Order: sequence, then C-alpha cells, then structure tokens
Amino acid sequence: MQEKNIAIIDLGSNSARLVVEKIKEDGSYEELYRVKEDTRLSQGMGDSLLLQEEPMEKTITVLKTYMASLQNFSVDAVYGITTAAVRTAKNQAEFLARVKQAIGLQLRVLTGEEEAHYDFLGVIASLPKVLSAVILDTGGASVELIPFHHQVAEVELSLPFGAVNLSEKYQLADTVEKSQIKAACQKIQSAYQGLPFIRQNQGQPIILLGGANRSLAKMAEKKGWTKQNQPTLHGLYLTSAHVEEIFAAIAEMSRAQREHLAGLEKNRADIIVSGLLPVLNLVRALQAPRVILSESGVREGLIYELMKEEFGHS
Repeated sequence: MQEKNIAIIDLGSNSARLVVEKIKEDGSYEELYRVKEDTRLSQGMGDSLLLQEEPMEKTITVLKTYMASLQNFSVDAVYGITTAAVRTAKNQAEFLARVKQAIGLQLRVLTGEEEAHYDFLGVIASLPKVLSAVILDTGGASVELIPFHHQVAEVELSLPFGAVNLSEKYQLADTVEKSQIKAACQKIQSAYQGLPFIRQNQGQPIILLGGANRSLAKMAEKKGWTKQNQPTLHGLYLTSAHVEEIFAAIAEMSRAQREHLAGLEKNRADIIVSGLLPVLNLVRALQAPRVILSESGVREGLIYELMKEEFGHS
C-alpha cells in the first residue's frame, strides 16, 4: 500500500474538528494537521429537537474554512462524520443537504452505538495496558458508555444528554443553584441505574473522552496533581476525590469566575458544570477509584477501521 493522506471532519454537538493524517505503508499513521472550532450546533434545540439557524450557519461557515484549508495538503480522501445533535434533529435532512451544497461532502451520521464503537476502538488501541474499565465520552448532546474486559466490549451504548443540553435544561450556565445540580444529578443517576452493567462493574476505573473531560484533566494539571512535564494529557490518572474536589469548586463559581479559571477554556465556562456531571455521577455510581484520560477516541477509532477495511491493515 502506498502512503495516503486522509482528512476527517468530525462534527460534534459542541465543536467541529478537522484532522489530516498520513497513513503509512506499515499501517501506522502520523497527524499532519489538527484544528478545532466551537460551533455549538446543538444550542437551542431543546425539546423541539430542531437545529437552530444561527448554529447551523456558524457550523457551515466553519466547514467551508476546513475544506479551503485542505487545499494546503495533498489529500486522497475526505471523511465526514457527525454525531448526537444531527442524529436526533428533526431537520437533519435539511441540514445535511445544506452542508453538501456548501462543501460538496455528504456527512455520515453515526448512530449512538457506532459512535461508542469508534470510541472503544480508539481507546483500546492507545491504552492497551488497561485491561478492564468503563469508557465515558461526554459530548455536547450525548454520552457514550462502554464497559470492557480484556479488550472485549460488554456493551456499546449512547445516552441522550451532554454538556450543552444539560446546561440549557437545568440552567447551569451562569451562577448555579444547588437545587438545579441536584435535579440534573437525579436525572443522570436514574439513567445510569437503569443500565445492568453498572452493578457488574463496581470499582472499575473510568476512561474519559470528550472536551469537558479534557478540561477536567487540564484543571488538575494546573493544580499540580499530575506528573510534572508530562508531554500530553493522554493516560493521565486522577483519583475520584480529585474529580469531586474540582467539581465542588467550579459549582460554587459564577460564570465570570469560571472564565478565569486556570486550565479551563473561556468559551467552555458556561458548560463545564454540566459537562462534568456525567463523570461525577458515573464515579459515584461505580464507586470508581480513579479516572484515566484518553485523547484517542472516535477519530482514531475511525482511522483504525479505515486502515483495516480500505487499506488492508489490522
């Protein structure tokens, strides 16, 4: 197989990402380019499940810049995927048609199970020493959950809540009322306790994916809770007590205070309380002793599958 350059556009519910990867003859790959833009595509969907005009326009503008930037690379193929916001939108067909007209690319709408499966593939390829754990990917409008043992997934599923829609539903963007956090926690715990694998995986570590969980790791790093001079956050361990401590601190802050919090991106200040609720409640539900950050997830899982199916590598 000759070397190939591929591009992946990953359109999430909160942000859009573009990566360009060089697929090498030996089946390895090298990242050539990466960019992320916050688009908040799921903003304002609420119970109507309709993508709103302003987020759609913003997202399409970002996608146009992504396609233009690919002119700087010799790309053999472009793959576009999208997740929970588009997956659940009643005006999905209209949005996908507008995207195709604007950039000439038909986005593939991943099911919740497909998104979870790619998360799983990305994690086990990059954290092979973790034999058993529960993966949690927190997105803008969904979370994916995958308990696995000896690199075999027990189940791969998606639940319809995430950082953006929890923030909107429970008014968690600005100064947060404890009653609202309690209501959101009850909703999440109810969903978790309905899953049989929760009882079967007590005491397992949790592997974290998603922007809110990366922010958790960055805030912990700023507090000096991580190894000094660690080159990346991938594989970083935090105790469950650290998760509880960080959440308790940010829950007491106003949005303005969170905007100046070390390790937290300013544009994530309005959704970080809601974004950490899924991991906070999963730690409690599993009595997990620690969490482990993975920077390898959906996109890396997709690359793994592409190399296997299209380029002949396993």
